[in-house]
Amino acid sequence: MDKIVIEGGKRLEGEVEISGAKNAALPIMAAMILTTGQNNLGGVPQVRDVTTMLNLLNDLGGCTEEFNAGRIIFDSTDINNFEAPYDLVSTMRASSLVLGPLLARLGRAKVSLPGGCAIGARPLDLHIKGLECMGAKIHLEKGYIYGEAKRLRGARYYFDTVTVTGTANLLMAASLADGKTVLENVAKEPEVVFLADMLNQSGAKITGQGTDLIIIEGVQSLKPINCHIFPDRIETGTYMIASAITKGNVKITNCIPKQVESLTLKLRQAGLIVEEGEKSLRVISDGQMNGINIKTQPHPGFATDLQAQFMALMTLAQGKSIILETVFENRFMHVSELKRMGADITIQGRTAIVSGVKELSGAPLMATDLRASASLVLAALAAKGESVISRVYHIDRGYSNIEQKLYRLGARIHRKKIRN
Repeated sequence: MDKIVIEGGKRLEGEVEISGAKNAALPIMAAMILTTGQNNLGGVPQVRDVTTMLNLLNDLGGCTEEFNAGRIIFDSTDINNFEAPYDLVSTMRASSLVLGPLLARLGRAKVSLPGGCAIGARPLDLHIKGLECMGAKIHLEKGYIYGEAKRLRGARYYFDTVTVTGTANLLMAASLADGKTVLENVAKEPEVVFLADMLNQSGAKITGQGTDLIIIEGVQSLKPINCHIFPDRIETGTYMIASAITKGNVKITNCIPKQVESLTLKLRQAGLIVEEGEKSLRVISDGQMNGINIKTQPHPGFATDLQAQFMALMTLAQGKSIILETVFENRFMHVSELKRMGADITIQGRTAIVSGVKELSGAPLMATDLRASASLVLAALAAKGESVISRVYHIDRGYSNIEQKLYRLGARIHRKKIRN
């Protein structure tokens, strides 16, 4: 189990290029189940979750013909296995995305209840209810979701809670269903819009993506997907905060500034300078930073996936900050580790009250989930002394070459290989 070692206190400067969006790549990869033929994806981030999803797709009967340099060529012609087993699903929540496509293509699915980050229940009941509304018969048994449907049929379904993976799952299933499906109160994240657009390029008939209501006219078949994954907005935001927390001057390239507008606004309110280009951002700190409040919300609100990183930043701001987490009920697991570094944070339900301190101190740290691990890396970059972060397999799930990228910006960081 590897560890990341960071000697803090080094100002970050230079340029960093953003990788493709993990949360866009995974639904597109699941959508390849709906196609027949050779799919070609570019800009794919080389992170553990992508490898896990690819292994799962191969296990379902597909064939990976190429996976290197950010490209996947995958032949979906022979997908015939409807079981997604626990050993492949247990480490990644996004593996539930194969449920809808398997039912739509094979008429059967046996998908293990997924694992991943321990940041809340994230139940699949909204996925299941939606698929049942489309005619699937589903039951849970011994940790597996079993589903059957000779052919899914169009239906009208309202999501009680906005869910990104739920929207994507039903969107994919409805693409090959009989008739028209209307999905209401859907997620509007860029990753959902991208999925709908790419399915349309493959022959689907989807309208309304990016709004509260999506309409899907089912088709008989879909052509292989050929696309390039757009840059990762969460990685973009993480490096923006890395520059801010180290009093740095970092230019972030290959990004989409519009997708991180909510973070840009908050950084400017805190006193940071954020310069926007067409496909770049520069974050500059003069050392002065004020505490401000945030509330996580579905897109286009402040992303829950940036909450932990922003909290790390606020530990060093002047005054108090109030952080309200509305998306997940258990997403403050990084707080105890930040407090071990000297942070002053009080939790009241879903609210964190952060009182800025003069400095953080390096410490042994334990990552608990993907974004929490990023927050600990950021805090360690700014802390006085050495920090050693364990369980970094969490960060490997979603960040490509994070040590190398930070090292090139001037961070004193390296990975320590631990032999079992």
